[in-house]
Amino acid sequence: MTALLTRGRTTLWFWIFVGPFVLGLGLFTYVPLAWSVYLSFFDAHNTVTPDHFVGFDNYTSMLSDDAFTSSLTTFIAFSAFIVPTTYALALGLALMVNRLRRAQAFFRSVFFLPAACSYVVAALIWKMSIFNGVRFGLANTLLDWFGGDQIAWLSTTDPPWYWLVIVTVRLWLQAGFYMVLFLAALQRISPVLYEAAAVDGARPGWQVFRNITFPQLRATSVAVVLLLVINAFQAFDEFYNLLSQTHGYPPYARPPLVYLYFTALGEGQNLGYGSAGAVILALIIAVVTLVQSRWFGLGRKED
Repeated sequence: MTALLTRGRTTLWFWIFVGPFVLGLGLFTYVPLAWSVYLSFFDAHNTVTPDHFVGFDNYTSMLSDDAFTSSLTTFIAFSAFIVPTTYALALGLALMVNRLRRAQAFFRSVFFLPAACSYVVAALIWKMSIFNGVRFGLANTLLDWFGGDQIAWLSTTDPPWYWLVIVTVRLWLQAGFYMVLFLAALQRISPVLYEAAAVDGARPGWQVFRNITFPQLRATSVAVVLLLVINAFQAFDEFYNLLSQTHGYPPYARPPLVYLYFTALGEGQNLGYGSAGAVILALIIAVVTLVQSRWFGLGRKED
């Protein structure tokens, strides 16, 4: 009897702490997701309770929409650049911080601090202070010191300098977070491995990194790459806040989520059409993640 009372009390406290989170997750995540899938099969103009069923017409129209497919193509290229760049930067920072004997906690906090900043706030700082394109902006001031010409950084005409703005703000925001993941993995590597490598005559530096350090980071590397790819395809805040007021927002400067946002909540408010695009994008992310997981052997036991 006492055991049953103890178990019941434990269950009660479990649901007291976990229940609000589960309720919020269901109401604000799973219910909207399910309703979005439902809307994608209807002609839902200016309404979330449509009655005109169109089947897969929204999906076929979205897949043949040049603006949507071009945004996907552009951001596949964007992912192919930002993922390895962020990976290399985060790993390099982790290796440098891990070698410090003093003030390691300070530098770890300094590099991680941007991860706590909102993407919207960071984008506005980049847009209004650093790359605002005016003469007294920070970037143009530095160019002026070195005799360079002034640049309209956020112009979507050639050359596409806006990509430099977008890439730098994203690197600043996320490199520190992944650095901490790599740093935790580096600190789990047994010193015995490095001692054995030294006994075998391995030279410190590249040889030890290639044969000892990097293989031991395999599980963390897989997780980091998966997260980077997903985050790249979910890009929205920095693009919307940096480029929303530039020259009609051309498709090649617009990620899929921004296009879907304007489709569903713009002038037409075609919620069914936008929901179909969101489902397609979610399926693309899921397929890419599964392929990566199989390719990298996510979950496979280490040798």
